[in-house]
Amino acid sequence: MYKTFIRPIFFGFDPEKIHHFTFSAIRFFHKIGFGSFFRNVYKVENPKLERELFGLKFPNPVGLAAGFDKDAKLYKELSNFGFGFIEIGTVTPKPQPGNEKPRLFRLREDSAIINRMGFNNGGVEEAVERLKKNALNEKHVLIGGNIGKNKITPNEEAVNDYIICFDALFNYVDYFVVNVSSPNTPNLRELQEKKPLTDLLQTLQNRNNSRKKRKPILLKIAPDLTNEQLLDIIEIVETTKIDGIIATNTTISRNGISSENKKEMGGLSGKPLKIRTTEVIRFLSEKSNKAFPIIGVGGIHSADDALEKLDAGASLLQLYTGFIYEGPDLIKQINKAILERK
Repeated sequence: MYKTFIRPIFFGFDPEKIHHFTFSAIRFFHKIGFGSFFRNVYKVENPKLERELFGLKFPNPVGLAAGFDKDAKLYKELSNFGFGFIEIGTVTPKPQPGNEKPRLFRLREDSAIINRMGFNNGGVEEAVERLKKNALNEKHVLIGGNIGKNKITPNEEAVNDYIICFDALFNYVDYFVVNVSSPNTPNLRELQEKKPLTDLLQTLQNRNNSRKKRKPILLKIAPDLTNEQLLDIIEIVETTKIDGIIATNTTISRNGISSENKKEMGGLSGKPLKIRTTEVIRFLSEKSNKAFPIIGVGGIHSADDALEKLDAGASLLQLYTGFIYEGPDLIKQINKAILERK
């Protein structure tokens, strides 16, 4: 139904406007009692789908990647489509509008999206207010907090932005993701270099370890890193003792893209990332001897794509562009395919 009727209508409108419309529509249908309907249609519940990683129990291994629910506005409703966990953000200390519009583009021929959103969000305190109810709920949605720096913050002061977000979100998220890999904030990816990245992660880890009960910290990396840089990432994880890696963010590469708007600036996501993200996952898993969990994201548009990521070494998965192109039935298909393997 989604691909036949809903998607053709949605794809007839501006991507960012339809994103906000979709949020309003999902919220409306939940207000009039459709939450249980969505759960019955899309949710797959089975103990064999549960995953225990870094001290957390995930009801299933398929999550929603950061960027979709930036401001934690719809995490509860989105979980009813069958996601095992929701990652909010990227949030920054201060609210910021992001880059100028238009900044979101569909590449239909390639089943891809280019975005140059630029960490548009209402600021970390706004997200905290929305997450407070979830934190108090015994059956709360498992939430990841993806944190970044404000555009105006110079890189030499970036650690302070990450600390502010870390401290503000600490009691309201289940795990953290340090985002230094978005191509849409000027010079942000320079923080992926070995020394600044080690310093940043170690600072957060020290702060984490001083708490009565620490929270898992993961690092989200770009697919454009070389093998040498990936080896550095493995070493950094070992040095700082962070809990895992999310592989990968969007790419600045346009190799093999046929769509007319491929020259738009920004990060590309969707099917074209399928091969590269699997390569990165497999490289990190093999070279580290499976020393840390990996969340695989990028190019997952089918159950087979998901199984490929798991076979390469991913412990969990996340969807974004695949969710937009394939609809919520994709989550159900993946979870059923995992169960069929058991």
